[in-house]
Amino acid sequence: MAGGGGGEEVKLLGHWGSGFALRVRLALYLKGVHYTYVEEDLRNKSDLLLRCNPVHKAVPVLIHNGRPICESQIILQYIDETPFFSGSGSTCTLLPADPHERAVARFWAAYVDDEIGAPWDKAFRSRTEEERAAWMGKVAAAVPGLERGLSECTDGGRKGYFFGGAGGVGYVDVVLGGVAPYVHAMEKVSGLRLFDGGKTPLLAAWLERFGELEVARAVLPDVDRVVGYVRMIHAKNAAKAAE
Repeated sequence: MAGGGGGEEVKLLGHWGSGFALRVRLALYLKGVHYTYVEEDLRNKSDLLLRCNPVHKAVPVLIHNGRPICESQIILQYIDETPFFSGSGSTCTLLPADPHERAVARFWAAYVDDEIGAPWDKAFRSRTEEERAAWMGKVAAAVPGLERGLSECTDGGRKGYFFGGAGGVGYVDVVLGGVAPYVHAMEKVSGLRLFDGGKTPLLAAWLERFGELEVARAVLPDVDRVVGYVRMIHAKNAAKAAE
């Protein structure tokens, strides 16, 4: 991929299994930006990561010309607003120009993180099957709300499959896209179909169509690898509970 100009240095600190890092990689791919990717060992975090994100000590961190930007949604907005990242010839913009439409996109992106991502993270860290099932129940309960959001953004599916509506893939799609492999993986791990065609047909279509995109095929990890990762985390948490 070509960058947006000479003399600019872009580096991303991430982890292959982090949905937060994956959304940044999706955005950089859509923008056509060349960057250096650094895979972090989350059990032995690098000095660079700890220096760049001393508050949360977490990935992703985008480093642009030596200056770090932390937190995935903030990084996405930085990428969208900084002229360098739009100078590669790509016509992709994540957030719409209209202020109201931008506010709507930010609302549903926050919904993804607060109502789906937060309890899912709790489930991921749970030490018992019962606790995990309770948290995943909260995730499942929030999915119909997201279906309503997708219907609002696409006029009931008449304006395409994505949250960007007639504009195609947008901010919310990238935010949600980072967890797309985990939506598939959860069905294999636990039988839970979060985006069910019978209950949430727009999200089920979104999941299928998003997975067919070039950016998804290029960036997102193989579902079977994610399944193995999820099962490893579950086993490690169960072992801690038995200590």
